Amino acid sequence: MHLIWLWLISFTGLALAVNPHRLAPSRLKESVVPPKQWKKYSSYPADSRIELRIGLVQPHIHVLENHIQEISDPDHERYGRHLSKAEVEDLVAPSEESTQLVNAWLKSFGIEDANTYRTPAQDWIVVNLTVSVAEKMLDTSYNVWKHDDGDLIIRTTSYSLPEYLVDHIDLIQPTTMFARFSNIKATVYSSNERALGQTNTGYARDLTTLTPSFDSQPNCNLTVTLECLQSLYNTVGYIPGAHSENSIGITGYLEQYANQEDLKLFFADQKPGVASPSFDVVLINGGMNNQSIQQAGDEANLDVQFALGLSYPTPGIFYSTGGKPPFNPDSNTELNTNEPYAKWLDYILSQDYPPPTISTSYGDHEQTVPENYARRTCQRFLELGARGVTLTFSSGDEGVGDGESDPKFQTCITNDGKNETRFLPVFPSVTSVGGTRGVPEEAVFFSGGGFSNYPQFTRPWYQSHAVDGFLKKLGEDTYNGLFNRYALCCILNYHQAYPDVSAQGLNFRAFIHGNPYLISGTSASSPTFAGIVALLNDARLRVGLPTLGFLNPLLYKRGMEALNDITIGNNPGCGTSGFNATEGWDPVSGLGTPDFRKLEKVVMEYEVSKNL
Repeated sequence: MHLIWLWLISFTGLALAVNPHRLAPSRLKESVVPPKQWKKYSSYPADSRIELRIGLVQPHIHVLENHIQEISDPDHERYGRHLSKAEVEDLVAPSEESTQLVNAWLKSFGIEDANTYRTPAQDWIVVNLTVSVAEKMLDTSYNVWKHDDGDLIIRTTSYSLPEYLVDHIDLIQPTTMFARFSNIKATVYSSNERALGQTNTGYARDLTTLTPSFDSQPNCNLTVTLECLQSLYNTVGYIPGAHSENSIGITGYLEQYANQEDLKLFFADQKPGVASPSFDVVLINGGMNNQSIQQAGDEANLDVQFALGLSYPTPGIFYSTGGKPPFNPDSNTELNTNEPYAKWLDYILSQDYPPPTISTSYGDHEQTVPENYARRTCQRFLELGARGVTLTFSSGDEGVGDGESDPKFQTCITNDGKNETRFLPVFPSVTSVGGTRGVPEEAVFFSGGGFSNYPQFTRPWYQSHAVDGFLKKLGEDTYNGLFNRYALCCILNYHQAYPDVSAQGLNFRAFIHGNPYLISGTSASSPTFAGIVALLNDARLRVGLPTLGFLNPLLYKRGMEALNDITIGNNPGCGTSGFNATEGWDPVSGLGTPDFRKLEKVVMEYEVSKNL
């Protein structure tokens, strides 16, 4: 059938007359129930423009999964033998038939190849077109949707495709995705709220009410500084080099700008003797680099200061990616695309040499992300992992869902039409980093953790033993029906049970707007762990070993030898007390916090040079 349609479309004399959209039967491709926080607000002008991202089916993606399973397994002879950019692109490319059929379909609506953007692997096609044409192509209607907090986005709740294209197009967005990929909300504490015994009641304040910090002493029970982290995580005495193949990347969105002057103040305060600390800035999708001291971003500064401070002199790169909700539908917006995260992935995958370590502190509840989009995003992470890149993500600051332990205030309701109470996992996640506090360390109450609710995200092979052990201790009846405990292994995937590891997340002394403040959240934990990974990459590169790449199999197979197990604490939410930290892996603190010297020994034990 596919070949018949391709012949009809290309046949001389019929190319202009045959419109497969009108003649071919259509089939529903996807439909969703919007999250309850989103309400239909208004229609959207038909002559306004929108940017569609068309993901073509990748017939060889399972081959890439097999590759990364082998090269990330420390017990496999291929461990560390990462793939090149060209090799990865060959494995994620669509079939020639898919490309031709989709090209012909686009041309039938007047969209020529020259008016599209295509990723290097040709697996994504990006089209700028009017809403009226998009609605005809997808047999749908776009509307403006308004969130309870006022944000506005353009979405539809379902779309269809010509039947002959359904098996060639994986997904099209923006259509059914109601995620905003906002920054993991950090919190601040006044001096009388930061004691180690503080409960989770009333702890959070928005970062617009920053609390000054006057305590710069290296005491992790009061204030977290570089000296505190270096002592706690055993990096004292290790002096990394500025290796030409090593760097650390920090992602920035939503007009968050990392300030160079604040970085200098941070180093003067916590790492004196460094003359001119700085970082490179890469602008993506109209991103900006506003260096006005008053425009410094709390999230951006926190991430950059601690990631670069721990890994100095490893070169740092801050990615400022433009595009963000909300938008103003009355401002005659020429182009609307609320997916800056996809733009960043387009960019980083197109680079020949991306940073070996990249930290991200942005995400949203998993249920706001359609399952096929979540799967496809994980596959893009897979591409980076296969090329030797380690990705760390904050696990979230709302415990198992909304941070509310009182059932009267919980908001964890599913958006599948059933309106059931259920834990709300965070997306995305690769190496997920939860939060701890104090010395000795315990899990901090806001540490996000739990289990994916999507059946496609079956438990990866490397997690099976650790997660099964936790579930056995938890018991069958605890939180029955509130989370997905029955996922089976063993296909490779990034996101099932999280977090994988953890690091300090309470009372970080960062400089913002020229002054020190205390900031808390797993937004601090991810760059902290990423800084440790950058040091491990330095240790490997200086003896000719490749970078670590996808880290999780190594952590789950060898991590208990080199991580500090956290056994105290819990992460309340959804009207419950959440999960408890226990011996071994748990969905509060993961496998534990890093001990650099022990991790260094682990990652240096697996010599791969003899296999190269």
